Amino acid sequence: MSPGLQIGEVHVPGRVLTAPMTGITDLPFRQLASRLGAAYVATEMVAAAELARARPDVVRRAAVGEGLPLTVIQLVGGDPAAIAEGARMAERAGADIVDLNFGCPAKEVTGAACGSALMRTPDLACRIMEAAVAATSRPVTVKMRLGWDDASRNAADLARRAEALGVKAVTVHGRTRQQFYTGRADWAAVREVKAAVGVPVIVNGDILTAEDARAALERSGADALMLGRGVYGRPWLAAHLERALADGTVLREPDRVERLAIVVEHLRASVAFYGLPLGLKMFRKHLGWYVEQAPWPADAADRRAAKARLCRLETPGEVEAALAELWRPVTLSGNSAVDIGPQLAEAAEA
Repeated sequence: MSPGLQIGEVHVPGRVLTAPMTGITDLPFRQLASRLGAAYVATEMVAAAELARARPDVVRRAAVGEGLPLTVIQLVGGDPAAIAEGARMAERAGADIVDLNFGCPAKEVTGAACGSALMRTPDLACRIMEAAVAATSRPVTVKMRLGWDDASRNAADLARRAEALGVKAVTVHGRTRQQFYTGRADWAAVREVKAAVGVPVIVNGDILTAEDARAALERSGADALMLGRGVYGRPWLAAHLERALADGTVLREPDRVERLAIVVEHLRASVAFYGLPLGLKMFRKHLGWYVEQAPWPADAADRRAAKARLCRLETPGEVEAALAELWRPVTLSGNSAVDIGPQLAEAAEA
């Protein structure tokens, strides 16, 4: 697997991409995942019309910052004029790539004729793509599903039209909108999209392990892959899969000290970005995933109980202390027990 992906004139320094996810890929998460080795982490989905009106929470979703290998801002909307203005604003904000969302299955999005609802109105989708391409000098990409339902799988046709309009890459989640996230992603179905276009095609859906990554690429014929829910509680996953695909290396998961340092870094960045109490509130979903994904305590029921307890704490300091205590290991050295908890405390203070 080669070390990068070319999207228009932009070189992506890897082929394991991280999807835009509302409430997940905010600036603190993107900076952390990038520091851990992720080559591409898109912003949260940004409503183009609200961005144009400079609604504060929407502007915050498109926030750019230092420490990112590149900046990808994803726009959602059903009005070509609003998408065009959003694309211009994204470029002025420093976007390297402007991505268009034709894949979100959420009812509040499709109900506004946006996201994957645009798979049912391909002519409107084309006007949106045309408007975005004309509005910015940055490469425009599109993320879509296989279609609205099994009776209307039109991803290949829409991708073909997208390429003709100047779109530089297409990501396909291997499900229809009506599937939401049920069943299994159909990676093989993405092969039809790959055969239809000459621009890079990226496969998405149910990629959690190195074995999944290899299978998704093989079955789809795609040029790259995109991670979604697999990064919950594992912001290092993109870097691990990149290495595994490059040379077969299977990297170990972070140990207790390393994992605690990652979580504390994420927590403090969230608080610095949003302020209190919002920063802690925004972080709690990540905290729950970090606890669930860790192998300590060994019993899943104990992890669930710990997650519930930690997510009720009201200050960052309480969270850090409780997590250090939860992951405090005792190892045996000779015939005596050695408490390495102080190392965890030191990691939390670093």
